[in-house]
Amino acid sequence: MFTFSCPVSFSITCSSSNGNIQNHGDYRVNINVNGSSCTRRPIKHHTLLNEVGVKEGSTSLSAIQFLENGHISEEKIRQRIPRQKQLVDPYRQGLITERGVGYRQTVVVRSYEVGPDKTATLESLLNLFQETALNHVWMSGLLSNGFGATHGMMRNNLIWVVSRMHVQVDHYPIWGEVIEIDTWVGASGKNGMRRDWVIRSQASGSTYARATSTWVMMNEQTRRLSKIPDEVRDEISPWFIQKQAINEAVPDKIVKLDDKAKHVNSDLKPKRSDLDMNQHVNNVKYVRWMLETIPDKFLERHQLSSIILEYRRECGSSEVVQSLCQPDEDESFANGVQQNLLTNKVLVGGNGRLGSLDINVLTYGYTHLLQTQNEEIVRGRTRWNRKICTGL
Repeated sequence: MFTFSCPVSFSITCSSSNGNIQNHGDYRVNINVNGSSCTRRPIKHHTLLNEVGVKEGSTSLSAIQFLENGHISEEKIRQRIPRQKQLVDPYRQGLITERGVGYRQTVVVRSYEVGPDKTATLESLLNLFQETALNHVWMSGLLSNGFGATHGMMRNNLIWVVSRMHVQVDHYPIWGEVIEIDTWVGASGKNGMRRDWVIRSQASGSTYARATSTWVMMNEQTRRLSKIPDEVRDEISPWFIQKQAINEAVPDKIVKLDDKAKHVNSDLKPKRSDLDMNQHVNNVKYVRWMLETIPDKFLERHQLSSIILEYRRECGSSEVVQSLCQPDEDESFANGVQQNLLTNKVLVGGNGRLGSLDINVLTYGYTHLLQTQNEEIVRGRTRWNRKICTGL
């Protein structure tokens, strides 16, 4: 057991039994992580409470969460969620861009984010997209204590759910590489929000990946989709930008697979570690289930260049999921054609780069479906290029 101790200065006013107002002055709060003890002594520092939204000398405690014993929430102090817009975040290497409404974060690709070839995995890229999106909301000053939810959303019991995601990857970052991730939001119809990302190499400025997504609101209690309330629209609309990372004039629809799909995995069960803060399976886990159904030999020789996901419903922790995937054309023919191209042309690449040919290399595709008891969860489409390495 250990004690989390930090200086917190605030002015408390409370009502006594006879109705008189008493001011107890400034205090330092030492909070034990397990909540078993709390001690106070006078202090005159005001920094930390200002960060969580309480002005110096304030007698209002509305901005502070309290435990049942009346003390300041240790969670609130540890998170330090800003109540006002921040321009720079030194802890996350982030800053506000796009004339005050976009966000850029500098990231070093870590060892646990890469695969055997030392390049970042698709799951790692998707996790980075999610993290930078949350950090964008964090710096906006709109973040409540929900999973990316604003204050207005929390008052209306609303959460964000993704309905569509499209990712295009030209190059995969490598272990230890420094990359920059830009993200911004825009309107999507009357009741949706679009969020886009671009990943660039800090060293060369080359664009590695682009992504666009569509988000809608769900009532956390009823689990039904909801319109955007006016107060929430007023919060988020000043941050909207009219530009797209991927131009999708008319998005293609993904066909639904049936039980005749070539590859099927019928025994996928969510683990507790697969659940996010909204108590449903995180969308990144769906991608893992899709890719694991593709034959290993294909994955060894090919690298994903794009993925489109259409989310139909959420998945709970007790459900059994079936993953189906169907190749778009005959696998042996496609691989044979690509092999001939590779042996007769000069290749350039390696270290995570797809490389280049003096002719167009054929791409290969799969259609995917995740379902539970014949009820759709996610439809997907993946496109692949053959891996190219300098050894060839």
